Amino acid sequence: MAYYFPTTVNMEIGAAVSAATEALSRHGFGVLTEIDVQATMKTKLNHVMAGHRILGACNPKMARRALEAEDQIGTMLPCNVVVRETGDGRVEIAAVDPVASMQAVANPDLADIASEVRGMLQAVIAELAAAAVRG
Repeated sequence: MAYYFPTTVNMEIGAAVSAATEALSRHGFGVLTEIDVQATMKTKLNHVMAGHRILGACNPKMARRALEAEDQIGTMLPCNVVVRETGDGRVEIAAVDPVASMQAVANPDLADIASEVRGMLQAVIAELAAAAVRG
């Protein structure tokens, strides 16, 4: 089972982060955190790498349901969306598959919630893919 849903776009990483953030917002998600992996690797390890950002996306309604179904599920939240340069002038945007990440938790209520969130994140990636084709 794949553990993420990707699409590739022809835009600079900052524009791709903005596009992903806007698409997430249209589907009920907010970005709680943004980690600039490239900058962190340079600062902490003096390692040069391609642009790489991790967006911590949260849909508050779905997070509330998940926390009510499984009180320790916060250890697996928020949903990560990665925006990274691929080295060929393109940028990949990929969202975690919450169904894959929640398989270790034996809770059918949580499985149903993860399935709903999966559909929402798949819609975000599909929207970004369609916009890339139009753009």
